[in-house]
Amino acid sequence: MKAAVCYGNGVVKYEEIPTPVPSGQEVRVKIKVCGICGSDIPRALHTSAHYYPIVLGHECAGVVDAVGDAVKDVRVGDRVCVIPLLPCHHCERCQAGNYALCQAYRFVGSSRQGGMAEQVVVPAANVYKLPEEISFEQGALFEPATVALHAFYQNNYQPGGTVAIVGGGTVGVFALQWAKILGCKKVVVIGRDKEHLKLSEKLGADAVVSTQDSSFKQHLLNITDGQGFDYVFETAGSTDTLKHTFELAAPKARVCLVGTPSQPVTFSPAEWMQLNRKEFYLTGSWMSYAAPFPGSAWKMTEECFVTGKLKFDEEMFFRKIPLSKASSAFELFADKEVKIRGRILLVV
Repeated sequence: MKAAVCYGNGVVKYEEIPTPVPSGQEVRVKIKVCGICGSDIPRALHTSAHYYPIVLGHECAGVVDAVGDAVKDVRVGDRVCVIPLLPCHHCERCQAGNYALCQAYRFVGSSRQGGMAEQVVVPAANVYKLPEEISFEQGALFEPATVALHAFYQNNYQPGGTVAIVGGGTVGVFALQWAKILGCKKVVVIGRDKEHLKLSEKLGADAVVSTQDSSFKQHLLNITDGQGFDYVFETAGSTDTLKHTFELAAPKARVCLVGTPSQPVTFSPAEWMQLNRKEFYLTGSWMSYAAPFPGSAWKMTEECFVTGKLKFDEEMFFRKIPLSKASSAFELFADKEVKIRGRILLVV
């Protein structure tokens, strides 16, 4: 089969590799689409994957075309998306339903061959069946949608409050939609790129605010009558956005950090005192899994996509590029002059 094979440091080659064969409890998925997640970028452009060469990609969907001899609940022809986390299922953390905290987990496209290929083999437990109403493109967005929803669970979210989403990327636009679905009083999306923020506005944000505006902090305080936000979700993972998160929180607010920083983050004493003096609650959120595996976030994502409560918009994708041109997709990320707004989707 053909695959986009990453050798690190920006080297991605479209080449022939052995076609995987499922055995036992495994299934093989004929990939239709695979999104490029922000976590794929350092793996491709630098050297943060577990090994090389590797096939990246974990936001993928397709059709089951072969099953192992012990598989009972998945059939050839099933439309599915891939559930990328492979926990051990046996350790104490897994037994408690905290699969993402498993110390022995593996991950599709990072520590195991991924979906930027014509086919991928995963355990049968790691495919989620898609109803006909859900497109493969939506299937490729299941994982980031569930990541956003899990953050609300992790942040002990209760309806009726004001919500700030810091970062207008894919997870951010899903987070704003979950805030509306789950009954927030008002949700505001804060980002840098004004053009990018137009999608958040289109998808239902009560307001969008660009950090490029010199008075953006005062504008945000005015939205909440100077009180700050009851819930803050940071989805970008940059030093600046993390600091904005502390400033936006109201006293006794609940703050959840979802984004993954790629650079060291430091706070001045005055910045850190925001946490002390406001006594806000700070937590992190990691992936989207719970018992029974993969967890309720996946089922709720399916239901809300089907009903239309969770909106799908083509503007969520910056570009759709053939898998054979995957190297050019990663070149876009390396080009500092290109502003990438949304996911790049590889089409097989």
